[in-house]
Amino acid sequence: MSAGRGPDSADTPATYGGSGWRPREREHREDVAAGDVWHRCGARSETSALLEVMLARPRREMFPGGEPNDFLFLDWPDAGRLRAQADALADFYRSQGVAVRWAEPEAAPPPNFLFQRDLFFITPEGALLARPAAAQREGEARFAAAALAQLGVPILATPRRGELFEGADALWLDEETVMIGVGVRTNEAGAGFVARQLREMGVGSVSVGLPRGVQHLLGVVNFADRDLAAVRRDKATDELLGVLRDAGVETIFCDPGEEVNARLGMNFVALGPRRVVMPGGCPSLRRRLSDAGVSVAEAEVGEYLKAAGGLGCLTGIIRRQI
Repeated sequence: MSAGRGPDSADTPATYGGSGWRPREREHREDVAAGDVWHRCGARSETSALLEVMLARPRREMFPGGEPNDFLFLDWPDAGRLRAQADALADFYRSQGVAVRWAEPEAAPPPNFLFQRDLFFITPEGALLARPAAAQREGEARFAAAALAQLGVPILATPRRGELFEGADALWLDEETVMIGVGVRTNEAGAGFVARQLREMGVGSVSVGLPRGVQHLLGVVNFADRDLAAVRRDKATDELLGVLRDAGVETIFCDPGEEVNARLGMNFVALGPRRVVMPGGCPSLRRRLSDAGVSVAEAEVGEYLKAAGGLGCLTGIIRRQI
């Protein structure tokens, strides 16, 4: 009888399951949390301590000229001032202990690549990629995927078929539930895509319809703390208010006007519980937040406003404290 190697022989090569084979012992989420296989990332709150963000590096060749409306812009921003505002915001985030990563692909991305929040949604296990609804934005997800991959953030899933989803339509209602806005930017199929991925992580979701005249859920509600949110009074539906009420969230109602409509004052970013950075030039809204016990810093984002997005829109969340 031949004395060839059996499957349990001590000299079986490791590649065939021999004694040198080392089985993996951690689950994917543990790999992400450890940071030695994937880039450490993730969130399950809109307001826990902000640890890392992604910003798009503005560059002149992103803005081809022509009619701004054709590119979903209100006006063309000045590229030099835009870059200065981006750099100043990055410096501010770093001063608050937040790591800043720049998305700066070799080829010039489409103009709306400025708004990183729209292009992915971060979960405890990695990122769900967006599939923007407008034809003008159809190439952005590829650039976003490359930026995330270069950093080492796992991309868990990409919307397919007719699924349309933008990251600013998904907000953590609590640590176990994500609220998904359904409207012009995210359709029912896209909300179903997000819900399926979350369900596999043991996270629930609730979809709410958005009225005409808003871009994203983030434009109607924004959290300053787990139990405190700014809400746009003229766009908040009974359905949305009911979801917030059932979750024990107190609301700060914001009326339409210059600060909300033009300055996008509600488009702030939570640095931590009851700590936010908001667009400058919104004294009334800043006072409302301060009166509710929220510590407020300001950042100038006037050039971004010309592109129809604000501070929260341009800030992609990579990691919050879990």
